[in-house]
Amino acid sequence: MALLEVSGLSAFYRDFQALRNVSMSIDAGQIVAVIGANGAGKSTLLNSIAGLIDVDRSCIRLDGESTGGLRPSSLVGRGISLVPEGRRLFPSLSVEENLLIGGHLGRRGPWNLERIFALFPALEERRHQRSTSLSGGQQQMVAIGRALMSNPRVLLCDELSLGLAPIIIKNLYAQLPAIVAEGVSIVVVEQDVVQAMMATSYVYCLHEGRVSLEGRCAALDRDNLKSAYFGV
Repeated sequence: MALLEVSGLSAFYRDFQALRNVSMSIDAGQIVAVIGANGAGKSTLLNSIAGLIDVDRSCIRLDGESTGGLRPSSLVGRGISLVPEGRRLFPSLSVEENLLIGGHLGRRGPWNLERIFALFPALEERRHQRSTSLSGGQQQMVAIGRALMSNPRVLLCDELSLGLAPIIIKNLYAQLPAIVAEGVSIVVVEQDVVQAMMATSYVYCLHEGRVSLEGRCAALDRDNLKSAYFGV
C-alpha cells in the first residue's frame, strides 16, 4: 500500500476546474516530483493534499485512511506538512520563533530545533534575527525547517527553487536525502525539469490540470516528456 495515494482528484476554484481526475501515489521513503508549466495545476494539487482546498474525502488517502477535505491542522497532526510557494514566513518573528510555530502540535519525531540547525547551520547563526532579514535561500531553509518541526511523514514542497540562485538550489536539494533518511517522503513541485529529474526517482507531469505523463525518471523519454510538458 502506498503511503499517500491520490485517486481521481478534481479541484475547483469556484467555477474554474483546476484539476481533472488526477491520480498519483507516493511510497514511504520516496522523493517524487510534480512538474508542469505555469497554470498546470501543480500548486493546486499540493494545496488539495494539504487541506487548503475542499475536495472529495475519498480522493486522498494517507496509509489507507481517507483524508481529502480535512482541515489543514488535522492533516498536520496526521503527518502531512506543506512548504508553501513563496515561503510565507511570519515577518515579525525571528527565525527561531518561526521554527517553533511549526512544532506547536507536539507531534513526536526526530525533528526539533537542534536537528534543524544541524541540517541548516546558517539558521543557527541567525536564530534571533527577523526572518525577513535573511536571504531568499535562507528564508527557504526556514520554511523547510518550520514544516519539518511538525515531524511529518509526507513533506510537500511547492516551488522549492523559485527565485533562488543555482548554487542555493543545489544546496537545498542536497539536503533532501538527509530528510528522507529520517522517515519522510517528499513531493516536490518544480518547474525546472532537469533539476526535478536529477533529484527524484519518479515524476508526474501535469498539463491543464491532468496527468499528461508519469514514470521513473531514468526511463522517461525526453521527447515524450517535452510533449507532455507543453501539451504538443
